[in-house]
Amino acid sequence: MNIIDKIEQEQMKDNVPDFKAGDKVKVHAKVREGEKERIQVFEGTVIRRKGGGLSANFTVRKMASGVGVERTFQLHSPNIDKIDVMTIGRVRRSRLYYLRDRTGKAARIKEKRTW
Repeated sequence: MNIIDKIEQEQMKDNVPDFKAGDKVKVHAKVREGEKERIQVFEGTVIRRKGGGLSANFTVRKMASGVGVERTFQLHSPNIDKIDVMTIGRVRRSRLYYLRDRTGKAARIKEKRTW
């Protein structure tokens, strides 16, 4: 194992839950406002996961006041406090960009049943 891989392994988080595109998640992100720091929750549907290792990231989409809001997070960033998986979606694609064109009932994703 070379030095770069070793440093990356030390910086990677080990408490990352298993989630994929289609899942509904709550991302607790740290936000700095001047001197203060607080936790802001961003809840929405994962429309993409990209990359691997330390540079892995994911994009979450939600509707806020009738406007679609997307935010991309680095998976192993120290600015992410925790990720909660709310529901597991049943989708057949890894990129759900088609949700951008849909609103209301058409934008729903079925929930995967776990018995």
